[in-house]
Amino acid sequence: AILLCFRRYLLMALTSCLFWNTFGLSAAVDSKPNILLFLADDLGIGDIGCYGNNTIRTPNIDRLARGGVKLTQHIAAAPLCTPSRAAFLTGRYPIRSGMASSNGYRALQWNAGSGGLPANETTFARLLQQQGYTTGLIGKWHQGVNCESFNDHCHHPLNHGFDYFYGMPFTLLSNCQENKPPELDVALQAKLWLYSQIITLAVLTLTAGKLTGLISIRWKIIACFTLVGGLFFVSWYSSYGFVQYWNCILMRNHDVTEQPMRLERTASLMLKEAVSFIKRNRHGPFLLFVSFLHVHTPLFTTAKFLGKSHHGLYGDNVEEMDWMVGKILDSLDKEGLKNRTFTYFASDHGGHLEAQDGSAQLGGWNGIYKGGKGMGGWEGGIRVPGVFRWPGVLPAGTVIDEPTSLMDIYPTVVHLAGGILPQDRVIDGRNLVPLLQGRAQKSEHEFLFHYCGSYLHAVRWHQKDSGAIWKAHYVTPVFHPPGAGACYDRGFCPCFGEGVTHHDPPLLFDLSRDPSEAKPLSADTEPLFDTVIRTIGRAIEEHRKTLSPVPEQLSLYNAVWKPWLQPCCGTFPFCWCDKEGDSTRSL
Repeated sequence: AILLCFRRYLLMALTSCLFWNTFGLSAAVDSKPNILLFLADDLGIGDIGCYGNNTIRTPNIDRLARGGVKLTQHIAAAPLCTPSRAAFLTGRYPIRSGMASSNGYRALQWNAGSGGLPANETTFARLLQQQGYTTGLIGKWHQGVNCESFNDHCHHPLNHGFDYFYGMPFTLLSNCQENKPPELDVALQAKLWLYSQIITLAVLTLTAGKLTGLISIRWKIIACFTLVGGLFFVSWYSSYGFVQYWNCILMRNHDVTEQPMRLERTASLMLKEAVSFIKRNRHGPFLLFVSFLHVHTPLFTTAKFLGKSHHGLYGDNVEEMDWMVGKILDSLDKEGLKNRTFTYFASDHGGHLEAQDGSAQLGGWNGIYKGGKGMGGWEGGIRVPGVFRWPGVLPAGTVIDEPTSLMDIYPTVVHLAGGILPQDRVIDGRNLVPLLQGRAQKSEHEFLFHYCGSYLHAVRWHQKDSGAIWKAHYVTPVFHPPGAGACYDRGFCPCFGEGVTHHDPPLLFDLSRDPSEAKPLSADTEPLFDTVIRTIGRAIEEHRKTLSPVPEQLSLYNAVWKPWLQPCCGTFPFCWCDKEGDSTRSL
């Protein structure tokens, strides 16, 4: 009788466990968790404590990892801001939406450009909005603003599923801070200045020659040269001479609130807005996307954190961002929302190795991984932190080594919200919930394609039966100086042209054995070399069959500054305002 009772008890216990594993998530999903997404800008995977850094203090990001799941092979779909964020928002490779460039402009250059995330792309914010979520974006957008007029807002966050937006429609630049060297199109600006000086010198020479009688020329010709030179100067200086006013602005929904923005209070404003959004929507469900301006140059850091880290200004900026993460998490706790909120932290791509000021490093550290920001194939440009927390649903202290993508956030949050993925397009992301919960042991990704602009540089093959992670590089950047690991002569490594090397056969690595991509394999050293290359080649052919021609949002025409598209808080060109005043009380 005792044995029979024990068997019944054991059967009941097993049934209860099975019920929770099968239906526990469904019950949680039925309650529609709040969703909080943190995305850092230019943060290297080696910059935070839970990924091995023991000198930059990131206690708040680290506690997220301890309380949840940490991904060690989390991959951005592009190594630069605009295309990577487009993929994050849509769950699709940027080449599918036209957000991948075939020219040198690989990210949006101006608020007054006409390119941006197309209106026919469906973001996860739009799908969650349809499921009854209140959706908000605080921080960086960098997906465009207008198409044909200064107020059509075709690319604006509010046209892509967000109910509320406060932040920069563009991205931080060194131009946004006084007394910093320009960052936007530096080489082109130098050429334009040179041409302007040549024209000025020519006009002065002709004028002096005419006055002294040394040159026989009509005054009308000199006047014509002067007019052409003046028009040429105005045509470019009206944009590049006022970058701080045109690009460095803050908006609340469709209204410009600061032009130019005052960096000394931007962090306080962003934090205040994020905390306020959570408080206003505490009865949920809500989606809050906190898109940090940290840790992009110029690394403006408030006085409270200056000089506090062991890694100069960059380390100070990372620690300030971590503090902001902590304050936002504290607001969840204060409102009693911690256990009802699915929280995620990542970076849009790897750290910027070439960002330097003399001997001072202004970009991030990518740990053991080769390369960095701007490099489409090397791991350092695309492998990023990936941390999830949902108490009671995701197991705490878990580490997952499987290949995952920032594009996976799209189907994951749509699933959690009870939504349905679009059926009229290819979604490249995969739902991570089974993997995060431990109900699946393998990633659903077999192949991941690594683009640099619109050029395919590398492909990753997750050979699930063997555990190998093969990666073939078809194109790699030429480092300068040779062996330096970055393109210090350019600021960014290029995607095509003389600055890259094409490999046939491709360079092959097994990341499970060589994550630093230090020793390429060959047919002599790897018996499976030819088989792996053929398999990846067939995968590329199949992948390309799924691509359709779309308008290129980063074309030269879309990239240039168009004054009629410029967001302006006054009457153009008199665009300056400060509607925030002294509303930035310290939190």
